[in-house]
Amino acid sequence: MLTIQKARSLHGTLSVPGDKSISHRSIMLGAIAEGDTVVRGFLKSADCLATLECFRRLGVSIEEVPASVSADPKEPSEEAALIIHGVGLHGLHAPDGVELNAENSGTTVRLLSGILAGQSFSSHITGDSSLQKRPMARIIRPLTEMGILVASNNDDNRLPLRIAGGVPRGIRYTSPVASAQVKSCVLLAGLYAEDPTFFTEPALSRNHTELMLGAFGGNLKIRKSRDSEAVTTILYPGTVLTGQNIIVPGDISSAAYFLAAGLLVRNSEVTLRNVGINETRDGMLRVIRAMGGQMTLSNVHMEGKEPVADITVSSSRLHGTEIGGALIPTLIDELPVIAVMAAAAEGKTVIRDAGELRVKESDRLAAIAENLRKMGIRVDESEDGMVIYGGTLSGAAVDPLGDHRLAMAFSVAGLISQTPTTILDETCVNISYPNFYGDLALLS
Repeated sequence: MLTIQKARSLHGTLSVPGDKSISHRSIMLGAIAEGDTVVRGFLKSADCLATLECFRRLGVSIEEVPASVSADPKEPSEEAALIIHGVGLHGLHAPDGVELNAENSGTTVRLLSGILAGQSFSSHITGDSSLQKRPMARIIRPLTEMGILVASNNDDNRLPLRIAGGVPRGIRYTSPVASAQVKSCVLLAGLYAEDPTFFTEPALSRNHTELMLGAFGGNLKIRKSRDSEAVTTILYPGTVLTGQNIIVPGDISSAAYFLAAGLLVRNSEVTLRNVGINETRDGMLRVIRAMGGQMTLSNVHMEGKEPVADITVSSSRLHGTEIGGALIPTLIDELPVIAVMAAAAEGKTVIRDAGELRVKESDRLAAIAENLRKMGIRVDESEDGMVIYGGTLSGAAVDPLGDHRLAMAFSVAGLISQTPTTILDETCVNISYPNFYGDLALLS
């Protein structure tokens, strides 16, 4: 339990932890590549460590090299790194023990399932009680079409899953939702197919898998529809992946809480360094501009295939906006803190097309609405979104339901509430941002 007091101002510069999505993928692709992959900036959160442990159990050697400080001030210090000794596409082996455990990580279970589909052995994969409630039919369906036997132990399309490895068929699959996890699962399985794999989604979701696969030597093409927002990714198999050097940029989903706080708390200015601003992830920045937030980007550059920038925000008088359509996949994880921004903005904010939030670590739409109402804000909830009417927030006891993003979002709400706010389980932030509260204290 943690109590958040209203903040007078926030000032300072932070480097947020490495991007969670990219950290997961660096382990996975490094593991099935030939040769070594060196990863710097890896996010050592509970979710990413679950991925790391799964691949160790699959026979991949992963070294952790600690940071070192050079004795010569003219020589640069070396930051901590992971060295992944890749075993190639077919070098994994059946894990010791019964099950692989993805813990709370949906990314781990969905992407790993794609890789396990192409192996010569059968696998069992499970997760914690929260992950076992999340839907897996969205990956079972395409993997089954690819000729892979995937079954849930309880025949309910949920974890635990049994995956009988084999040689997947290349397919043409149209996903009903824009989901980077589903897309990545199918593309990773497609690496083991004999024919090309086509994956079409209604709007472009996060493209970290495609960018990293290309860097490792994968053969992909992207086709955009002329008549809609739909995008088709085509993966051609038969290439050898080769180990790479990867620098993981700061996670914009983690930066989002401090961006919101810097905008909402009076007399504040906050800078976040080296944040990834990939166009499939920059919806938060677009919403800030649409709401009238004061924000500047500087030091824009590339880290490998990923664009990066320093982002500075200052106290702003925000106004309501509309958020929906193709914008949603670019900010799906930031919607809880965007809802807090909307609660403090002038006028109303409409969020639609966000039904995906109902099947995250919690039913985030319901939880956002319930907790904002506790804090005195009018919210009209719908099946796939909500209308938030800006006002003045009062403190409340917030149960984040074990959901890291709710805990961090409502901690930001506590910074602008008239009375103290209590987060009933602050430890769940370890899933993505173990030092969140320590970094927040640095700005106070």
